[in-house]
Amino acid sequence: MNPAENYILKTPQPYRDILLQLQVLIEHSVPEAQLLYKWHLPFYYLNGKMFCFLNFRKSFVELSFPKGVDLDDLKNNLMAGEGRKNLRSLRYHNLEDIDAEIAIGFLKQLKEIT
Repeated sequence: MNPAENYILKTPQPYRDILLQLQVLIEHSVPEAQLLYKWHLPFYYLNGKMFCFLNFRKSFVELSFPKGVDLDDLKNNLMAGEGRKNLRSLRYHNLEDIDAEIAIGFLKQLKEIT
């Protein structure tokens, strides 16, 4: 098992289910994205560049976009990274928080500009 998958499977519930659902959304929306492990986190790469990553943070999970500042976020769904200029994230506290349409929209938008 690769370290990125191990990270996801070792995350406690209910956050593991959130990570697994996000993994499915990413891999379905951007099948050419490659899952790697960087900075102790599951990172997806596209065309050799960082695309997005998953992060479990004690009481929530983030789907983060290193170049998220370049995304159109008309409804203010993205949260700014803590002290990071370009990072933007979607944050989930439970499985029901995941709005697949919003997540897929950002993934497809990012794919177009990557």
